[in-house]
Amino acid sequence: MTPMATLHNRRAMLVLIVLSGLIISLCMGLRQSLGLFMRPMTLDLGISAATFGFSIALQNIVYGLSQPFVGAAADRYGARPVLIVTALIYAAGLLLMAFSKGVPGGLQMAGFLAGIGTAGTGFGVLIGTISRATPPEKRSQTVGLVAAAGSLGTMVLAPVGQSLIDGFGWQVAMVAFAAVAGSMALLSLPIKELNIEETKGKNVRQPLGDALREAMAHRGYLFMTLAFFACGFQLVFITTHLPAYLQLCGVAPGVAASALGLIGLFNALVRPVLVLLTLPVTIVTLGLFLFVINALMFYFAAAVLESFHVDGFVAALVGSLLYSLCGLVIDAALERLFARA
Repeated sequence: MTPMATLHNRRAMLVLIVLSGLIISLCMGLRQSLGLFMRPMTLDLGISAATFGFSIALQNIVYGLSQPFVGAAADRYGARPVLIVTALIYAAGLLLMAFSKGVPGGLQMAGFLAGIGTAGTGFGVLIGTISRATPPEKRSQTVGLVAAAGSLGTMVLAPVGQSLIDGFGWQVAMVAFAAVAGSMALLSLPIKELNIEETKGKNVRQPLGDALREAMAHRGYLFMTLAFFACGFQLVFITTHLPAYLQLCGVAPGVAASALGLIGLFNALVRPVLVLLTLPVTIVTLGLFLFVINALMFYFAAAVLESFHVDGFVAALVGSLLYSLCGLVIDAALERLFARA
């Protein structure tokens, strides 16, 4: 390969990584900020929290169930058209949610559409595209870098969404979220497949049924799915109900948005920096110092949020151990999964 061709491939790869991270960040940021709308929507539309929660639950159920089919479509037609179509579906779902009062079953249909949009613009399609474009020896780091970007969107969109709700009302804020979802279609236009030399000419079309059977027979895949199920359930539950709960407790709405933003900030930026700075100590302690770092994350959250308390270092350390245990399960499953890829 000539130097010019190598430079071109590096630039194309950089564009793919940046755009993939940005799209995933926007997608996950929108998904994890919808809980901000529970309180104003239930009051304005005269619906219960259970009705709103069902719409969010439907979004996440459809998100999970439609991913194999959205991924199969991306394999057949390419990532770009699937990203564009699902981004527009995502925007349509959020728009329908904004004007659901005049549409029978509008809130449920909005959740259904948003679920398909999340499946297409989230991790499934873009992580696959990144994996196929990255050499095996760099795949874990590259995929991890793009996946980490998924937490950054909440850090920005949650405070922005709460500001729009406070200043202009929840409908204007939801329309703005729909515009953000639609912008992912524009960001998808430069996305293109970049297959490395090792994979060229080796792509085998596998029927969807065979792929599903192979996945269900893979223990690493099953364990990883269970781990993400537990993690996703807790994350969606917290991001959906925490804002309304804090407001019922008399806490200012901005605190709820800050809490959601902090979840993204600590997950994507603060912890990786601490891990890097304390790497010598972590090596000397054979990795045990990572538990202390995770405990510090709980303390940082308690220091920033007045309504969040950590009852001593022991409680923080127990939370750290539970957090790390979930991480070990996911890492082990990923290692087994990619070992057979």
